[in-house]
Amino acid sequence: MQEVLKVYRLTPLAEPDDPNWQNASYQGEVMVIARSSGDARVVASEAELDFMEIDAKPAEGVTTEMASAFRSDKLYSVIEEGPAPTGAERGVIGGSVSVDNIISTQV
Repeated sequence: MQEVLKVYRLTPLAEPDDPNWQNASYQGEVMVIARSSGDARVVASEAELDFMEIDAKPAEGVTTEMASAFRSDKLYSVIEEGPAPTGAERGVIGGSVSVDNIISTQV
């Protein structure tokens, strides 16, 4: 069975100076290809740098994916834009997802 993918736009709801951004970076609008609106949040959050990907992880098996601003309905809305182009794969297709939210100790 072939997966049905759609294009979604994640748009910030809160202004850049809103206190809800205190634990996350304001990243602006992002376009993704995903299975659903919930999956669109996951796709965007997976594009961010995670503690598990660098030497800064706080403990074994601990991930920061759930802390992503893209997963917050107070910070981002998800809008379905329509069907994904034929042959498209899940992922970020527009906007910029920052990967500088964690500073590595490796030089």
